[in-house]
Amino acid sequence: MPRVTHLTDEEIAASADEPVLGRIAALLRPYRVKLVLVAVAVVTAATLTSIVPFLTKAVFDDALFPQSGGPDLELLGWLVAAMCVIPIVAALIGIGQNWLTSTVGNSAMADLRSELFAHLQKMELAFFTATKTGAIQSRLANDVAGVRTVLTDTATSILQNSVTVTAAFIAMVLLSWQLTVLTLILMPIFIVVQMRVGKRRQRLARKTQESLSEMTAITEEALSVSGILLSKVFNRADAEVGRYREANRQQAHLQVDQAMTGRTFFATVQASFAITPALLYLMAGLMINGGTALTAGTLVAFTTLQARLQMPLLQLMRVTLDVQTSLALFRRIFEYLDLEPAITERPGASHLDGSQLRGEIEFSDVWFQYPEPRELSGTVNRDRFGETGVRIERPEETADLDDDQEPTSGWALRGVSFKVQPGQLAAIVGPSGAGKTTMTYLVPRFYDVTEGTVLIDGHDVRDLTLGSVSEAVGMVTQEPYLFHGTIRDNIAYAKPDATAAEIEQAARDANIHDRILGFADGYETITGERGYRLSGGEKQRLAIARVLLMDPRILILDEATSSLDTETERLVQEALERATHNRTTIAIAHRLSTIRSADMIFGVEDGVLVEQGSHEELLEAGGLYARLYIEQFGSGQIEARFTDGVRFADGSLMCERDPGDRRADVSF
Repeated sequence: MPRVTHLTDEEIAASADEPVLGRIAALLRPYRVKLVLVAVAVVTAATLTSIVPFLTKAVFDDALFPQSGGPDLELLGWLVAAMCVIPIVAALIGIGQNWLTSTVGNSAMADLRSELFAHLQKMELAFFTATKTGAIQSRLANDVAGVRTVLTDTATSILQNSVTVTAAFIAMVLLSWQLTVLTLILMPIFIVVQMRVGKRRQRLARKTQESLSEMTAITEEALSVSGILLSKVFNRADAEVGRYREANRQQAHLQVDQAMTGRTFFATVQASFAITPALLYLMAGLMINGGTALTAGTLVAFTTLQARLQMPLLQLMRVTLDVQTSLALFRRIFEYLDLEPAITERPGASHLDGSQLRGEIEFSDVWFQYPEPRELSGTVNRDRFGETGVRIERPEETADLDDDQEPTSGWALRGVSFKVQPGQLAAIVGPSGAGKTTMTYLVPRFYDVTEGTVLIDGHDVRDLTLGSVSEAVGMVTQEPYLFHGTIRDNIAYAKPDATAAEIEQAARDANIHDRILGFADGYETITGERGYRLSGGEKQRLAIARVLLMDPRILILDEATSSLDTETERLVQEALERATHNRTTIAIAHRLSTIRSADMIFGVEDGVLVEQGSHEELLEAGGLYARLYIEQFGSGQIEARFTDGVRFADGSLMCERDPGDRRADVSF
């Protein structure tokens, strides 16, 4: 069992201080040339705007009110022209800068989204069985969208406002260091308060995104075709609305909290900036009265700079808080990117040559235990455990068992060994939860064995490339997945470059071609989400056609004919007979009538392979298979004729023989 350790506040704080800024910078590295141009544009524009107050001083002191004589109109004309041209040039530079920053930011965000999607595609099946689809979608959409401003505007805004503030500060010092001290005397207090506000906004941002993830998960579950059908069947529409309304209420509350956090602080800053000019005038009067030389132009230029300084400072404070908020979103994204896929290729993995593939499958002393959810491994997971935080420490993936040691209760498979020869049809039977599907998932490496080995043609599947294993093994599941698209596209998913003739031939072999032509749009018919516009048998046959187009050497059928009516089952069964021809096939079936002709039948119970043999051999043995068989066909619908009858393993008689009939067959 995993060990749960509650974290201290210091540990949580340390976890929150991950060096994400370096990783954000790495996202922008491919666009460094454009970033250099942005920086040049920002510095140029800030420098130009900082010149204007000095021109204002010159207008007052040298052009309008010179120490000797009247106004100097020529000088005034040049100064006014410069004061008009500089803002126009700065505005044009700003347009180019905005285009560059928007291009860089949106490109980097697209890269991040693509990287996250590609990484999720590499994650093992267990990750998706343990994580809500809506939560994954939320990180891919909402979280990435939430950092848009950081990658598009915030970085540039920080640079621009920093340069502007620096230039304004230097200019103010040059004009009057005394007035500069008065202007900035409250800044240390503002910085301390801002840091406190930023930490609170980080916490609120994380809670807000977690709440948004929950809302997305509810939406994905409740508004999918399956979710709507379920709510209508059980009249749970009002309950679903209530669940969404409560999550929505919490989201609104968090949004209000996040919006209001720091408003008092910013109001105080704005008020202080508004009061500062009055204090400057008072300070100027005292300085002049004390004999300090201070011209009217200097005072006007300084107050202009002070006003110009206020907006960049205020924006810089706001942007800094936005960055702290966005860091929480970046951490959520990086949490997924830092999850290492459990199923990976070993260095130097061999490629399984399809042309040389025979299709032999062997399980050698296979033990398997489902792993703990990957998302919780070794991370601070507030999504599930709240702000207190917990650390989940997983047990070792493998467990060394002594020969005389009893297996623990968590094993899904225990010591399974068998071999399927090339071209054979092997069936796996057993009660629900026995481990049948688990066995089939180990062949294409949806999971890796905990102990033992799964081999294809004598090669450990863990030593083969993932691509070659996927090409070698095809699967038809009990509930085939069809995406919202045309029938042609759904079949061609297995082979995107397939010709129309290949697609139609696969459909014919799957007994679905004539039915497709019966639709008004034929192969261009839209299947609907998850294929809900088609019947169960039609979806199943489309799935078979998709596998036939793929043409794998090994085929896995996971209860592919369950819950079908008799006529549809016949059509599907005919398609499966074509699909299994000249292929190694492993079939899971609850309907034992579909596997009587199997070359080998494996009986599995509680994760243990309890018997194997042909249909007749297992009936004669009277074990698990015989018990399952009599449960299905023993109520007067079965007529078994064997030389000595069929008995269970404990010796009790299942069916008497008919002395006049020597056929070793079962009819039903």
